[in-house]
Amino acid sequence: MHILVTGGAGYIGSHVVKQLLEETSHDVTIIDNLSTGHQATLDTLEHIAHTSKNGDLRFYHSDLSNFAEVEKIFLANRFDAVMHFAASIVVPESVVNPLKYYMNNTVNTTNLIRVCNEYGVKKFIFSSTAAVYGESDIVPVNEMTPTLPINPYGMSKLMSERVLQDTADANPTFHFVILRYFNVAGADIHNRIGQSFPNATHLIKVAAQTALAQREKISVFGTDYDTPDGTCIRDYIHVDDLASAHLRALEYLSERNRSDIFNCGYGHGFSVYEVIETMKKISTIDFTVETSPRRSGDPALLISDNTKIKNTLGWVPRYDDLALICKTALDWEKNV
Repeated sequence: MHILVTGGAGYIGSHVVKQLLEETSHDVTIIDNLSTGHQATLDTLEHIAHTSKNGDLRFYHSDLSNFAEVEKIFLANRFDAVMHFAASIVVPESVVNPLKYYMNNTVNTTNLIRVCNEYGVKKFIFSSTAAVYGESDIVPVNEMTPTLPINPYGMSKLMSERVLQDTADANPTFHFVILRYFNVAGADIHNRIGQSFPNATHLIKVAAQTALAQREKISVFGTDYDTPDGTCIRDYIHVDDLASAHLRALEYLSERNRSDIFNCGYGHGFSVYEVIETMKKISTIDFTVETSPRRSGDPALLISDNTKIKNTLGWVPRYDDLALICKTALDWEKNV
């Protein structure tokens, strides 16, 4: 197949491209505006493509907001499937700048779905988020848990999910898999690619940077949540395990031609303080931690029920180990 990967030079997209190149014979085309993706990541992926000698890798430096350019790319290629990662993902930013999130995450995605339908692309894998669940009373959340986002980021993703569902209802040949990510962390096990965005807000990346004295301190946003130690609890999933879920989703669409939604997490969580203590232990550095007020839009507790993805896709996590996740993140930061 020929797979289009939007945002393929970014954090999660690049790990999926890496696995597509190493584990399949599919051709891969990336569209990325390099706002958070990097040329160095593309260079590494090109080397992997050359070494693996499986499928070809192509790259378009373009933005999904340029509708005419997107259409030209589809006209010049025949894509069999789209994996869509290009999105804005910072929850606090979405609260202060919601229009950025609705324009990029919803409007641009809607246009991409439209172009897929016009050019006969029948398989679509969507990078969604556990933020669609909001502050749920159900723990862990499953795919039938009511979706009640509490921030524009989550709502912008949920709106795109609805566009996909309505499009598939209207076009019986179009099928999708929506993957709702929990907290993605870590880096390529072989330390070739990782989280490269310099102003990233991901807890484990920030903790690794603080351990390496790239930041003076790390802030804990809120210590008065209704959790055992007062800090938020999240389900952290290694990025390579998340990438493998996308390959299983592609196989599912190819074999069954059915649309579905799956949670991507490990089914258990760690608090902010637990993550920080793990990073201190792995790095052997007792770095500075300060407390700050809560951030708007942060739920106290978010843990996945991953029963469905395991049973339906046959997805088997390999890196369900917080210490390993922290170590791969730390190793990557040493080389950035």
